[in-house]
Amino acid sequence: MGHAIGAITLLLPSLILASALVGVSNRTFANDELAKPLDLPLQACSRSSHYAIYLSGIHTGTMSRTETWQGKTAVVTSKSEASILGIGTQYQQRAELSWSDNTHEWLTDNFHQKVTGFRSRDMRVSFENAGRESRVDIDGDVDTYSSDSIPLRDVDTLAIQIREYLLQGRKQFALIRQASDAIEPYQLYVQEQLSENIPPWGELSLIPVEQTGAEDVTYYFAPALDYQLVKARYHGFILHGLIELDNYTSTCEPNIVQWP
Repeated sequence: MGHAIGAITLLLPSLILASALVGVSNRTFANDELAKPLDLPLQACSRSSHYAIYLSGIHTGTMSRTETWQGKTAVVTSKSEASILGIGTQYQQRAELSWSDNTHEWLTDNFHQKVTGFRSRDMRVSFENAGRESRVDIDGDVDTYSSDSIPLRDVDTLAIQIREYLLQGRKQFALIRQASDAIEPYQLYVQEQLSENIPPWGELSLIPVEQTGAEDVTYYFAPALDYQLVKARYHGFILHGLIELDNYTSTCEPNIVQWP
């Protein structure tokens, strides 16, 4: 799920996103509810997703993503292969994340990202101060970044936090992504559910989440598929990016579940 933002932004040059404001939940939670995630796996388990990548309607590559859960921690590994502007590009990332009992949210502990081909880089990032400070090492060049109020996250933790907010019933919220040479704020708005035919699962109810700013992206989550991301669409001025889920496997239920 979380690799969607990374895959979309790999398709086109990065743009500066508009400043974000903190959203307000439409639901009130007791302190003991907020002290733990709403969907914490009770034992070690994993979730694996596979996506097709399209650029302006043309199939350009694939992306796979695996979450390995152990209590309030997880390791997410992502890999994509695509042809960007005629250049073969590979993207690999390993992110470690954990639940904060103090701030009641998922935070990135560190991540390692390697890109070859288009926008090649070797990027290692660590976080401190509840995710509000980062140290970014790109090919040996080190920079530091900070945020006044909202934690900085990698793309995978960011998407896991979006899912957490959906489970909480939030209708709008702010998130910030740690990019390679900047921090990029997002303002996201949850839309009314809609129904769509998603091969190979057929008719599914989807929850659209719209991201505003210089980059206009819509994410679609399916409650019937464990609130996983089934589609993300980048609405570019000239080019349009799209990823679509074509396989999902989870052992994070009492019994192993696989769709389809």
